[in-house]
Amino acid sequence: MKTKIMEIFHLSRQNYGTRKIKVELKKQGLIVSRRRIGRMMREQGLVSSYTVAQFKLHSTKPNKSNQQNELNREFRQEEEMTVVVSDLTYVRVDKKWQYVCVFVDLFNREIVGYSTGPNKDAALVYRAFSSIKKDLRKIQYFHTDRGNEFKNRIIDEVLETFHIKRSLSRKSCPYDNAVAEATFKIIKTEFIRKRHFTSLEELSRELYDYVNWFNYIRIHGTLNYLSPIEYKRKHLKKAV
Repeated sequence: MKTKIMEIFHLSRQNYGTRKIKVELKKQGLIVSRRRIGRMMREQGLVSSYTVAQFKLHSTKPNKSNQQNELNREFRQEEEMTVVVSDLTYVRVDKKWQYVCVFVDLFNREIVGYSTGPNKDAALVYRAFSSIKKDLRKIQYFHTDRGNEFKNRIIDEVLETFHIKRSLSRKSCPYDNAVAEATFKIIKTEFIRKRHFTSLEELSRELYDYVNWFNYIRIHGTLNYLSPIEYKRKHLKKAV
């Protein structure tokens, strides 16, 4: 049993705690209590990333757009790519701040687009838009906070081209963009905090690997402990 627990823990990139390890053991036909899993983890010195992670926020000036919060915290969507949410964060790279932007599909919490760059600006968001491999015309709403990097001429033109409606969180209300905020908490805990990046190229390369793991392997409690891709495949089978 200890070997199974250690294997699952390391395949999770040292991120899973007792709850998710219990789920993965159950998939293998093994019913084990979280208390027992926790005891075995302590015996083996296995500590989840979430046990020690703490982060500080960088404050930014919000834009003063009159655009309303059209999403209104409807975070559960029944169709793929109906609503995409976005946010960005900072990463220390060789003694300098670099930035990461991600786009998340509310349907299955999949990271559908992302970018890295030296500046927190519209170009960073535009590159994340450009990385999306899916049909942008399917997107009905694009929801973000009120950062100026999201509300500018460049992004306005993208939204107009693909007939995407905009939705903005209310001022100083991170709960209006809770899924994007939660996704970045995961990324910071599981990816950023663990690594020392020496270049933007290294950050981009490692982020590509992490996003692939996040979408195809990592199980999510909000998806009934399936990965985003597993959840989507299961949903599509039911729809047929």
